[in-house]
This record gives sequence, C-alpha cells and structure tokens, in this order.
Amino acid sequence: MNTIDAPLAGSQERLSTLRTAISRTIKGKEEIIELAVVTLLAEGHLLIEDVPGVGKTTLAHALARSLDCTFHRIQFTSDLLPSDVLGVAVFNPSLSQFEFKQGPIFANVIVADEINRTTPKTQSALLEAMNENQVTIENVTYALPRPFIVLATQNPVEHHGTYPLPESQLDRFLMKIEIGYPDMTAEKEILKRYTNGNSGHYDATPVLTPEDVRALQAESRKVHMDDAVVDYLLKIINHTRNHPEIELGVSPRGTVALFRAAQSLALVEGRGFVLPDDVKRLVHPVFAHRLVITRSAARSHDSRAILQDILDQTPVPA
Repeated sequence: MNTIDAPLAGSQERLSTLRTAISRTIKGKEEIIELAVVTLLAEGHLLIEDVPGVGKTTLAHALARSLDCTFHRIQFTSDLLPSDVLGVAVFNPSLSQFEFKQGPIFANVIVADEINRTTPKTQSALLEAMNENQVTIENVTYALPRPFIVLATQNPVEHHGTYPLPESQLDRFLMKIEIGYPDMTAEKEILKRYTNGNSGHYDATPVLTPEDVRALQAESRKVHMDDAVVDYLLKIINHTRNHPEIELGVSPRGTVALFRAAQSLALVEGRGFVLPDDVKRLVHPVFAHRLVITRSAARSHDSRAILQDILDQTPVPA
C-alpha cells in the first residue's frame, strides 16, 4: 500500500480546515463532526437523532454554513405538503402555460429540521431527491444542484407528535448519528458564549466552495480498498442477512454506503487506502438504522448490540 501522496495531503488540509470551522460552533464533539464530514465526502445524507436541546440543528447549520453553497432550512410540521418541499407548477396567464416554481429542495445543503414531525406523504417526497439527485413534477424531471446533501434532524419516536421514518426512507440516509450531552469542559465553553452576550450559534464561516466539495468527493472515490478488506466488509453484511435475530438485513444500498464511507474516512484520516478498522468504526452509524430486528430480540437488546456481536464473530484480515 502506498502512503498518502501530495494531492491527498492537500485534500486532508482542506478537510482539516472544514472540521475546524465546524468545531467553532460544536464544542467537544470531534467524532461527530468527523462523521458528518465523512457523510459529505461519501455523497450521502445524514440523520441526526437525539433529545431536544443537544445541538442537532446547530450541527446541521454549522456544516451548512461552513460550505459556500446554497442552503435552505425546512421546518417539517404536520401540515407541510410535498409541494412545500419540492415546488409546484403555476399557470402563467401572460404565457398561457404552466411554470415550475422551485421549492426549497433546490439547494446544495438542505437542513430538514424535525423530519419525523411531518406526515409519511411529505416524508416520501424526499425519496427521489435523496436517491437520484432529482425531482419529478408533472412528469417533468428537474436535476438538483451538486453537491447535494440532506442533513435531517429528528426527535426520538417516543416523543409526542412524531411519525417514525419507514425503512425505505431510513435506507436513504448514509448514516444516523446521536450527538449526546456535552462534557463539562464543552458545556462551560457554551456558557461563556452567553456570558459574552453572544449565543455563538452558527458562527462557522464558509471555507469550501461547491467546486472544492466536488473535487474532494472525487478524490475520496480514488481511495484504495484491498480485496481482503472488501471481503471483510461483505462478510459483515452477509451476517446481517443471515442472523437469527435480524428480520431485515443490510440492503445493497447499505453495502455501497459502507464502502463509500470507509473510503471517505480514510481520506479524512490522511490515507490513500482503507483499513479494516475504518470498516469496523463505521458499521454502527451506517448500519444500525437499516436493520429490523425480531420482536423477541428487541426485548433484550437493540441493533447496535447485535452488530457488535457480528463484529466480534467476524475475523479481521491481517
């Protein structure tokens, strides 16, 4: 395996700048920031789930504002319609024809706030956009700008007024992460902002252009994954499809998601090749939300525990 070359070194420098920009807003969450950047490089979408008030929307805004890209925030509510997201064809009397008025989905970065508070009909409006980077209105297909990433937040389903995302929607998200509570040092930094009369929200400044992001995404696709590591990845996936406690295993879309995420993580770490540890580190955030476990298994443990069991039983290549 070759060590990182000059182009990769340049990529790592730009990625370090991006992570630093986001960390000015999100304190003490370097691991979470890194996973968000990996999702961007892998051309995926990120679902951030946690209790209210821990910084889900703040993280999404910080990443969005660190990119010099078009950006829209959509607040999902129970009365939001698909046309409010995608756009609508409006009749123009002067031209005697319908004109398409773009919805907020037409931007590089979409913050879909509290996505599970809207109805399944509106949730499904995002499926084509997230999977194919396009939307179809009145039998006409419109391409979305590139790069394109959806950063969605949701509250846990046990909270009132939520509509759990179906498996087909969850499968469109490359990763699902949880932010968690800050440690005492980070929370002290948050309090200092308010002491100085500034909440500090969204103080990230743009550091990458759309062209930079597209170039980094292309660079991540060049990262090498040895056949032994590919076989390791595939063995883990096949275990999820044959495990007695898993009702629905990882789909081929999930296979591609882990492959691309591992390439992107290697690039972020400054390597031109993927290690087995990259795959192991990403299995939980990439796969946990894709699995449907049996009812009997759900009584005693969750999908993360089952995934850990699969990792423990799968030999790591030398």
